[in-house]
Amino acid sequence: MGTKTAKANRKPRADSIRNRELLLEAATQVFSAGGPQASLEAVARQAGVGIGTLYRHFPTRESLFEAVYRHEVDQLGELAERLSHDAEPVQALRKWLHANVRLVATKKGMVEGLQIVAHGSTELKAYSFERLTGAIGLLLDRGVAVGEFRSDITPEDLLRTLVGIFYSQGTSDWQPTAQRLVDVFVDGLRKR
Repeated sequence: MGTKTAKANRKPRADSIRNRELLLEAATQVFSAGGPQASLEAVARQAGVGIGTLYRHFPTRESLFEAVYRHEVDQLGELAERLSHDAEPVQALRKWLHANVRLVATKKGMVEGLQIVAHGSTELKAYSFERLTGAIGLLLDRGVAVGEFRSDITPEDLLRTLVGIFYSQGTSDWQPTAQRLVDVFVDGLRKR
């Protein structure tokens, strides 16, 4: 029993961490291009690892989709943290929202798989909602503090608006319209 506990508490090896990151990057590319039915073998090949390595990290297709989704949410959170320190508040929020539009545009092939995973996991929904509203909150709070943004819009309001923009786009050339709507919304947040 002591061996199992020691093994469970051991930090992952550097090559294991690197392989996991390679698999997430490869899965993002392969699923974005080939849709949710793209083969797991193609993901392993793209990552430069064997299929056994893929299954050690992600035992099911759904666990891989969930990990890709979490990875993307975390990247958006990290981007908000960087922008909250580096950029002017209005431009920071605009850049972050535009990054969301670009992310969704590149994930069209993954939408079906991500929806299946997201709808099945209340923990994943809660995690992504908390992480994304936290990211938006960083950017909004900074803008409110310096007098750039109205104070009556919550991070939840902005996230709902963003999701609405994504769901309302049905044509293949939806990205420019979504970018424009994001800009209109950001302009509406500004104090006059």
